[in-house]
Amino acid sequence: MPVLGELEQAVMEVLWESPTALPVREVQAALADDRELAYTTVMTVMDRLAKKGQLLRELEGRAWRYRPAQSWVELVSDEIVALLATGTSEQQHAVLDQVRGRVR
Repeated sequence: MPVLGELEQAVMEVLWESPTALPVREVQAALADDRELAYTTVMTVMDRLAKKGQLLRELEGRAWRYRPAQSWVELVSDEIVALLATGTSEQQHAVLDQVRGRVR
């Protein structure tokens, strides 16, 4: 089960790579290399990510600037821990052993 949708992931990657908060227009421009997206589409995705707690936003002048609420590592770790919490201790250790064996 993916943590984020395809466009949400693309938006987050742009923001994770940026050392500063970005306005929607800059995120849209960064995504323009791969696809044509309307400003309103990117704005809607970023607004939804903020409402989900994935992005933090701050008003600068008349424009919102967005930054990730957590790093990629923190996001993925939280999801893994939540998934592991549904199993027994033995199952959790078996999953972690499987992951260690697959990641190089």
